[in-house]
Amino acid sequence: MELTDIWEKIKTCKKIVVKVGTSTLSYPNGKLNFQRVEKLATVLSAIQKSGKKIILVSSGAIAVGSGRLGLKNKPTDLAEKQALAAVGQAELMKIYQKLFEAKNQMVAQVLLTKDIVTVAERKINASNTLNALMEMDVIPIINENDTVATDEIEFGDNDTLSADVASLITANLLVLLSDIDGLYSADPRIDPKATIIPVVTEINGTLEESAKGSANEFGTGGMVTKIIAARQCSQMCIPVVITNGSNPAILYELLEGKPTGTLFSWHNQEKPILEI
Repeated sequence: MELTDIWEKIKTCKKIVVKVGTSTLSYPNGKLNFQRVEKLATVLSAIQKSGKKIILVSSGAIAVGSGRLGLKNKPTDLAEKQALAAVGQAELMKIYQKLFEAKNQMVAQVLLTKDIVTVAERKINASNTLNALMEMDVIPIINENDTVATDEIEFGDNDTLSADVASLITANLLVLLSDIDGLYSADPRIDPKATIIPVVTEINGTLEESAKGSANEFGTGGMVTKIIAARQCSQMCIPVVITNGSNPAILYELLEGKPTGTLFSWHNQEKPILEI
């Protein structure tokens, strides 16, 4: 299959999970980037109105809580993190609701914990709720329930959560919006010859070690969890795209089948890349 044909298949995706991280939603000082959040709401609303079904997995609750309380530094104490998550979730959802409603798009908050994966009954309930919301033309906005789930706030990440959600609803595509352009052959801040890998069809040890060897967001803080999420989605042949979310309008290009970042495609497996 030609490279262009692989990207072209993205056009047919109907159920799409979009994950946006804290670094994409906020400025380097931790304050929320309202213009970017507004743009994200505008783009997702337009895509939803085009006939597709969107689920948004959003980080940022602790950062918003910190800003709301005027804290200059992110606390390390677990109880304080959970308190900030409680403050931030309410504030972040209020912001999302206002911005989406300005585009005549209804949204709903859904807070999840890992038992949607480990407990069969909760998995069914969560799946039914999300599918019901999509049928109602409502965009679910999902985050981990950081206020009560201590293991999530310490060890969890929203890349993994977004992969769980994509699997839960049998999504056709998972998009990870980040502050990087995609998966590089090496750390572009160190190696000037580093280039973006447009398509990945297999996650092997070399690829994982390349990500672990880099530093900061490109490394264990960011790219490794994205590769893990992609590996998880490969089990259900759900394609994954990692792309730069600094301009959310890049989603328009992506859904037009234009190469934007790195596509993890499982077209070489027995199951088709997409099941609509």
